[in-house]
Amino acid sequence: QVQLVESGGGLVQAGGSLRLSCAASGIIININTMGWYRQAPGKQRELVADISSGGSTNYADSVKGRFTISRDNAKNTVYLQMNSLKPEDTAVYYCNANVRIWAWNPNAYDYWGQGTQVTVSS
Repeated sequence: QVQLVESGGGLVQAGGSLRLSCAASGIIININTMGWYRQAPGKQRELVADISSGGSTNYADSVKGRFTISRDNAKNTVYLQMNSLKPEDTAVYYCNANVRIWAWNPNAYDYWGQGTQVTVSS
């Protein structure tokens, strides 16, 4: 199957920066969209940003202009550069990837990382 391993979370003061990474490994024919979601305590999981295999990006309004998503297709890795962090960005951040795992089957499946905590202090 497919494993997604995230890294880069931590504690930072408001106005600071963090960079998250997520590497996919396992049986991978190709990866379609990769993205980052977050879930704060008591709230639903929400999309932060995603990026297609061709590099098209999509951002939540709350992070536009502050966060940048990118990917390295050769490394099956997606990144999230987070600048000008705010306390309301505090959440567990999850990596998601839509992956085709069989050469004979065009279907792709969603996989999730284990999550990494981002805490922004005021």
